[in-house]
Amino acid sequence: MASKTTNPFTFLQQVRAETGKVTWPTRRETMISTVMVLVFAIIAMLFFFAADQVMAFGVELILGIGR
Repeated sequence: MASKTTNPFTFLQQVRAETGKVTWPTRRETMISTVMVLVFAIIAMLFFFAADQVMAFGVELILGIGR
């Protein structure tokens, strides 16, 4: 594969032109997405905490070790 070299100035112009085509999210969309991520992270945290506690209880009950 032959590589085509581009002038750094031309490259920066192309990058700027491409970023101008991007549809950026609004502040509201960003805030909603952030809240959704935080809520799902908390849900996952609670699930894994509960699963860990149940497994620890089971190991303690079966093997008599732990805690």
